[in-house]
Amino acid sequence: MPTPDDRRYSKEHEWLKADGDEGSIGITEYAQEQLGDIVYVDLPEAGSSVAQFEKMGEIESVKAVSELFSPAGGEVTASNAALVEKPELVNTDPYGEGWLIRIKTGDTAEADKLMSAADYDAFVQGLG
Repeated sequence: MPTPDDRRYSKEHEWLKADGDEGSIGITEYAQEQLGDIVYVDLPEAGSSVAQFEKMGEIESVKAVSELFSPAGGEVTASNAALVEKPELVNTDPYGEGWLIRIKTGDTAEADKLMSAADYDAFVQGLG
């Protein structure tokens, strides 16, 4: 699956798809491949705050439990409730139905600290 170029990426393998002062956050195709079958996701609730590059939750696979880091800061407006019943959506559609949270961004300039799709692909290639 090609890395979508309509969003920005962090070195922790999370993405931000901005729409004005709001955005959706999820994990990348590469991240879900490394994790394997996702069995549980712990996400912040609506109304809570997240900070850029700070822990925002956890994701559990059959292999391991990993921390999730927010690629942008702001107020959480929604968590993907579908992941409670079907956490495997993160595996099958990480850039669509497998989104994690939506936020109202505090600082739209934070996206400038993230990588483009091309830069992220080069970063992943360097991981070898």
